[in-house]
Amino acid sequence: MDRPSPSHSPYDSPNPHRLYRDPEHGVIGGVCAGIADYFGVQPILVRLAMVIGLFFFAPPVILGYVIAVLALPVKPRQLYSNPDEEAFWRGVSIKPDRTLAGLTQRFRDFEKRVAGVEAYVASKEFELNRAIRDLDR
Repeated sequence: MDRPSPSHSPYDSPNPHRLYRDPEHGVIGGVCAGIADYFGVQPILVRLAMVIGLFFFAPPVILGYVIAVLALPVKPRQLYSNPDEEAFWRGVSIKPDRTLAGLTQRFRDFEKRVAGVEAYVASKEFELNRAIRDLDR
């Protein structure tokens, strides 16, 4: 019986789409850039919300920002292997029901194509075409 190692939880997700700091695209620590990347919005919108929050709730916003700088990991350089993988994992995180529906549809389409191939291979037309091709040899 395979048991997971103590450092690996069975509840861990293979989804690399997590909240990270993005210092490469950030101004101070990359927190706003990381939040914007996570939610798929422009960093300027998150920065604008941060500035507005500073006017009304300065101490909690500053404390939250400092905690985020210390607690959030830095975004890895090669988080996704290609743009399709990134789009897939973002979809899983943001709209899991749509992603599941999309995968279901793709498998249905694949199943229809396989059924079509099976029907052709099992048909008399396939046997006739194979017999004619064998005569040409």
